[in-house]
Formats: sequence, structure tokens, C-alpha cells
Amino acid sequence: MDEHHVERAERVTPLELFFDLVFVFAITQVTSMLSADPTWAGVGRALLVLGALWWAWTGYAWLTNAVNVDEEAVRLAILGAMGAMLIVALAVPNAFGNDGVLFGVAYFSVRLLHIVLFVLAARGDRDLLGSVLRLAIGSTIGPGLIIVAGFTDGAAQAALWTIALALDYLGGAFSSGGWRVSPGHFAERHGLIIIIALGESIVAIGVGARGAPLDTGEIAAALLGVAVVTALWWTYFDVVALVAERKLSELSGVAQASLARDTYSYLHLPMVAGIVLFALAVKQTLAHFGDDLQTVTATALCAGPALYLLAHDAMRFRTSRTYNGRRLLTVAALVALLPVALSVPALGALGAVTAVCWALVAWEALRYSDTRSRIRHPTASSTG
Repeated sequence: MDEHHVERAERVTPLELFFDLVFVFAITQVTSMLSADPTWAGVGRALLVLGALWWAWTGYAWLTNAVNVDEEAVRLAILGAMGAMLIVALAVPNAFGNDGVLFGVAYFSVRLLHIVLFVLAARGDRDLLGSVLRLAIGSTIGPGLIIVAGFTDGAAQAALWTIALALDYLGGAFSSGGWRVSPGHFAERHGLIIIIALGESIVAIGVGARGAPLDTGEIAAALLGVAVVTALWWTYFDVVALVAERKLSELSGVAQASLARDTYSYLHLPMVAGIVLFALAVKQTLAHFGDDLQTVTATALCAGPALYLLAHDAMRFRTSRTYNGRRLLTVAALVALLPVALSVPALGALGAVTAVCWALVAWEALRYSDTRSRIRHPTASSTG
């Protein structure tokens, strides 16, 4: 297994990108689920579904980081998992309704196939096999509880989902030994999934504008929505993604696997959740740009980007035990915008969020240009 790992190319393969297309559809389905029920309970259910989808996806990210996906048996198995994942995505809108059992069975299949593949990949590597078997406990009991939840409703159903995800995520926290990481590949895979999530916000803008006359307000809302998405892209890929990958590359063994788990498997989830919440808000804004936003939608508009940026700072604290005061101040400013978002038309609220996000981008680009240059061009800095 060690030799196999050394030979692992640090680039994302076409098969992995092909697999991720199903996750694109799944994220779109979560946004649709939120749009159909923009209540606090609806948000809670949608975030539970997103948490389940994310844990399934990140499991395959670890798998394809460790095995040769070009082997025919592995390729066929991943394509099979892709089919099961498609059924999961199709069942997302009614995962807490009539399609609950279907969602659970398909989801269980995705997770079980992941464990089987990892067990086969871990043959001859006792440490990795032990970690996979420990992870298998949550990976079977948790999805099994989601199947059971499909036969219930209301508070009992939500409780079973919560317990299932808690078992899964806690199982990952206690399973760091034995895993091996190819830093470049792992970072690139998660960076691409952030782009996919941001792309869902672009799709939400298009869906929100569909069927409505393209007047000045509609166009302005669309441009502001794209501006926020662009700012979110900038705040991650300009520096954060580069630093995270380099920090991961500096470590090895258990320390490297633990950092990969915490900064990518765990802390990229709130980033994706923040993007999905913003997608809901911008979709509603496009449809009703001249009206006041409802409480849930206004909260999503402000809290989505705030959660996204807060995850960046959590990543920084995990890697260096330091904070980024600019990001925290921006998070506070976005939260403070909530009363404004509730009292002005949706277009004005979106404009305010856009201004705050781009103020952060401009602040970091101008005030810390030397630091950004050293991070983005380390070779030039060291030879200059």
C-alpha cells in the first residue's frame, strides 16, 4: 500500500470529476429543498441532508486519494456508487417525506460500497485496515438509522437523522491513524468542490430570474449576486487554498491525516453550507427583489457568507493557532446587517452584503499586497 501511495499522481482524474457531477446535482436538489420550504424547520432538514451528502462525498475523496482509480475493478465500483448517489440526489427533496426510505437505502448502498472498496485497498496495510474498520462502524450504523428514519416523521425522524450524522462525524474524529494523504490531490479535489458549490449559486441566480421580465431591478440583482459569488471565490482561492495545501504538505503521518480531516473533511462543510444558504437567499431575491425578505431568507443572505468566512478563520486557527481579524470583523459586519436586511427591499439587502464582501477583498488586496505576493509567488519572493 505504501508503494501504491507513492505512485499516486497529485492531480484529480477525469473519473473523479465525473463522479462529482452527481454531487453537483445533489447540491442543486438541496437548494430546491430549501426553496420549497424556507422555514427554520426546512433549513434544519436541508442542512441535515447536506451533512449526509457531504460525508458520503468526502469519504470517496479519501478513497480516490489513496487508490488507483484507473484500475478497471475500482472504476466500475465507483461508477456503481455514482448510480446509487444519483438515486440519493433524486430523493433529496422528499428525503423527510415519501422518499425517505428510498433515500436511506440508496445512501446506505453508497456508504457500504465505499467501505468495501477501502477494505480491498487496505489489504497488506494493517494500520489503514484498522482505521477503515473503525470508520465502518459509523458508516453502517449511521446510514442504517437513516433508513429507519424513513419509516417515521416529525421530531422522531429529525432525531434519528441527527444521531446518524453524529455517529458518522464522531467516528471520523476517532479514526486518524493509518490514513495517507497526497496533499496536492486532496487540496485540489476540495477546491474543485468549492467551485462546484459556488456554481450552484450561479445556477440559483439563473433559476430565480427564469420566467421574469429582465428589467433593471432583475439585472441589478443578478449582477449583485454574481459579485458576491465572485468575492467568495476570491477570499478562498486567492490565499486560503494555497496556505492550506502548503501546511498540509509540511506534515506527514498521523499529523498530516488529522490536519486533512479537520481542515478539509470537517471545515469545508460549513463553507459549502454557507454557499447553499446564500444560493437560497439570492434565488428568493431574484424572484422578489422589490419586496422585503422573510426572516429565514434574510438570515440566509447574511449568515451564508458569514459562515463561509468563519470557516476560513477556523482553518487558520487549526493550522497555526492564529486568527484573521479582518475576516472576523467581516463576519461581525455581515451578522450586524441582519436588521437592515429585514427592513429594506431585497435588492438593497443584497447590495449591502455585496459591499461588505468586496470591502474585505479590497482591504486584503491593497493593505496586504506584499503578504499576498509572498504567498502566491514564494519562489519569486525567495530569489528576489
